Amino acid sequence: MDPRAAALAARGGGLPGGARAPGAPPAAAVAGGCFPGRQTGVAGLPGAAPSYRVHRTVNPPSETLAAAPLPPGLPLVVDLDGTLTRTDTLHESLLLLLKQHPLLVLLVPLWLLKGKAHLKAELARRVVPDAAHLPYDEGLLAYLRAEHARGRRLVLATAADRRVADAVAQHLGLFERVHASEGGVNLRGARKLASLRSSLGADFHYAGNERDDLAVWRECAGSVVVNAPGGVVRAAQALGRPVQVFQGPRARARTWLKAVRVHQWAKNLLLFVPLLAAHRVREPALLVHAALAFASFSLCASSVYVLNDLLDLEADRQHPSKCRRPFACGLLPLKVGLVLAPLLLVAGFGIALAWLPREFVLLLCAYYAVTLAYSFYLKQVMVLDVLVLAGLYTVRILGGALAVGVRTSSWLFSFSMFLFLSLALVKRLSEVRRLRMSKQEVAHGRGYFAGDLEQLGQLGTSSGYLAVLVLALYISSEEVRRLYDHPERLWLLCPVMLYWVSRVWLLAHRGEVNEDPLVFALRDKVSYAVGLAATLVILLAA
Repeated sequence: MDPRAAALAARGGGLPGGARAPGAPPAAAVAGGCFPGRQTGVAGLPGAAPSYRVHRTVNPPSETLAAAPLPPGLPLVVDLDGTLTRTDTLHESLLLLLKQHPLLVLLVPLWLLKGKAHLKAELARRVVPDAAHLPYDEGLLAYLRAEHARGRRLVLATAADRRVADAVAQHLGLFERVHASEGGVNLRGARKLASLRSSLGADFHYAGNERDDLAVWRECAGSVVVNAPGGVVRAAQALGRPVQVFQGPRARARTWLKAVRVHQWAKNLLLFVPLLAAHRVREPALLVHAALAFASFSLCASSVYVLNDLLDLEADRQHPSKCRRPFACGLLPLKVGLVLAPLLLVAGFGIALAWLPREFVLLLCAYYAVTLAYSFYLKQVMVLDVLVLAGLYTVRILGGALAVGVRTSSWLFSFSMFLFLSLALVKRLSEVRRLRMSKQEVAHGRGYFAGDLEQLGQLGTSSGYLAVLVLALYISSEEVRRLYDHPERLWLLCPVMLYWVSRVWLLAHRGEVNEDPLVFALRDKVSYAVGLAATLVILLAA
């Protein structure tokens, strides 16, 4: 046996069964249940509980290998990363470090040079993921609770750092012993097997999820395979031992689209506004440039969305709807996001550098820098966050103007500034209203309190009406008389806009605008009718 593994095994004893950290919620209150679903029976090990199946997103449960019954009462050893949780706690820790101590990320390569166990230890000294809000596999967790209630011995064995593993074990209160990486030993594969053999012998069942776990499955009495690729399942079945398979939801095409938030690309239609305002939409060359700008902005925005989701994992998991985002709930591995974000950024800037003016590229750089600042810090500062959001909407209009080379009226920027500030406040009001309804006082990761609801409403409606006032002043200007044959007909736009702004705010106060207001408008039939009415007014005035 590896002497370091033997030493680690000697220290493997840990938490008494059923132990729970002071103030920790009971096992039944474990977070991570973002998947509404039902359970389906799966044959396998003696006393097997049903595995978890999620409507609409889960694949059918994998078939299991029939086998002779095993002696009851054998301990069940459970892996953590990818098995008990649908995430990798190493990646969780790296992202926490990036968010809380960004400069320390520069030391990660140096820590890794001393080994993976050393890297995990250095990360755990500084950050430990919140065990209460990790995306646990609910099917496996229900099975473990049932087995624990029957008196079965449960052991947590993971390559995660000891501090991370202990936090999970204390939160769940299910494991009588914890084996984890410490003392320079990365407890994985053969080293994990040696550590387990020293305390359990060969009479145990093991739950894992990846090919490295085959080293343990070959020597244990039975296998539990959780959310593993088909090749790993077949390899486990080929060992000739009883196999129980837990298969949760899989990522699909819709999952990827949700991860990059394709529906948010609708905001980038604002890039076409300068063309419309300049009455030059019939020029094909300009339309092509506007379309390229749209693609560039959309890809860069998606890069920001992915990065924002990676940095906001803990806050999203505590949110009633954001907990279903692909990275927060574990449908997509965090390492996918760490690759996807830079790829989207390179693609977006590649389009801009290849086909669009230098001024547009510089603006895109500024947009990305501000959105990064927003993701890391600015969104936590009250009022400044909504001003930044409003500014990012307005930047899209400026970007459209730079992409096609048209001059944009200061009236348009004034109008957009007040209108988008109003819409940004709608978004915050909806979040604060949800906060109040859930009897909470402080918004997690935001600078607002439940008591701010009324003030946010006043600020938002005032800003919306100021946008209509700017529109009225524009209609009275000399510039309008030069552009339109019947400028007096444009006055009909004011009541149309007053109606739409007032309606959006009333719906927000009722709790019917639970998303980005621009996305809400794209799904709202009345907003389409208002847009059609405004278009008819402009055509009548032209």
